[in-house]
Amino acid sequence: MRIFRATMRIPGRKAGWAIAASVIAVLLVGVLAAPQISAQGRGYSLEGLSGGQIQQRDLDQGAVIVVVWASWSPRGKDIIARVDSIVNRWGGQARVILVNFQEDTAAVESFLRGKSPKAPIYLDRDGAFSKKYSVTHLPGLLIFKDGVTAFSGKLPSDPDSLIAQTLG
Repeated sequence: MRIFRATMRIPGRKAGWAIAASVIAVLLVGVLAAPQISAQGRGYSLEGLSGGQIQQRDLDQGAVIVVVWASWSPRGKDIIARVDSIVNRWGGQARVILVNFQEDTAAVESFLRGKSPKAPIYLDRDGAFSKKYSVTHLPGLLIFKDGVTAFSGKLPSDPDSLIAQTLG
C-alpha cells in the first residue's frame, strides 16, 4: 500500500515578497478607486474655544469669511490683529470666524493670552475641516457665499481687495 502525502510548496523569500507586494498593490488600488465618503456628505461640527460650535449649515447662509491658522506657524504670529481688521472692515457684511488647525485647547489659550480677538475661534482638532476645504496654506482664507466656496487660498497681507472682489 502506497501512501501519498500532500505537500505544500512554501515559496522562497523572493516569491513571498512578490506576493506580499501584489496584495498591497491590489489593496491600494481598491482603496483609491473606492468612492470616498467626504466630510461634505457627513457634515462636521467644530467646537468653539469659548463654547458653542459651528456646523456646515452655518456656512450655508450668507457670507462667511474663515481664517484658518495655527499658533506654531511663523505667519500666524499676528493673526489676531489681521483678523480684527477684517472684522472691522467686513463684519457688517459677513460673518468672520477663526479656525485653529490641529492644536489643543491649552496651546490656543496660551497663544491668546493677553489678546482679545473680535472673531470667535473654533478648533479643527483632527484637521478634517481644513482637509475638506483643501486648506494648503497657513494662514488660509476661505470665503463662502450661501454655502458655496467662493475663495480658498492663502490669506494675503492685505485681504480687503480680494474680499471685496469675492463678495462683490
